Amino acid sequence: MIRIAICDDEAECLDSTKRMLEKWSIESGIPIELFCVDNGDALIAKSSTNKLDIILLDIVMPLLNGMDAAREIRERDKTSKIIFLTSTPEFALESYSVKAKGYIIKPVKYEQLSEALDECMAALRDEPKNLLLKSTCGYQKIYCHDIDYIEAQNKQVIFFLHSGKAVVITEPLYSFENKLIIQDGFFKCHRSYVVYMPNVNSFTSSEITMKSGCRIPIARGVGKKFQDAYFSYMFHD
Repeated sequence: MIRIAICDDEAECLDSTKRMLEKWSIESGIPIELFCVDNGDALIAKSSTNKLDIILLDIVMPLLNGMDAAREIRERDKTSKIIFLTSTPEFALESYSVKAKGYIIKPVKYEQLSEALDECMAALRDEPKNLLLKSTCGYQKIYCHDIDYIEAQNKQVIFFLHSGKAVVITEPLYSFENKLIIQDGFFKCHRSYVVYMPNVNSFTSSEITMKSGCRIPIARGVGKKFQDAYFSYMFHD
């Protein structure tokens, strides 16, 4: 199921877009969860508590306009697909600054919207492996190839990324263990550490050195299991 938000201050347009989305969902066979709001502040609030896959956003709205709302959302959400639905073409060039996936002039035709949604779905399917996490800053999608290692500290889990950024999750490590599986490249080498094996540079029986240079301990008795898992994952047929 994908999550789609519609933000439009015109009730008639909001309802029309909702009906077109429901039609697209039936025709494409893709189940959707819809969120309908009529202002930019409500959209920002919704995106902070729900990971939105696609956002259909009017630009010309009172108070906080759609472009400013998109910019604020982009500060913490780099992956949601934004489609602008608006009555004027004057913001088309500016829409590239928030990496909009589409720009449709009202009145919206079903064929145009359907094509834009299909393109969004193709982009979502082609995305690299990732984890959807609820951090202290809201929902975030983190790509596995960006993860250096994961460390448990008390009741928090910290994802250390290549960029030097650390994403803090206020949940214990065991709550993630069904997501951090060997088949996806993760290995729990210590009760407090999980490494992403494609980003391992070297290892001994007691320590792993990541490509970033960080050194991660291997628990006693786990060295052989890690070696087997590493070679199995990295050199499987």
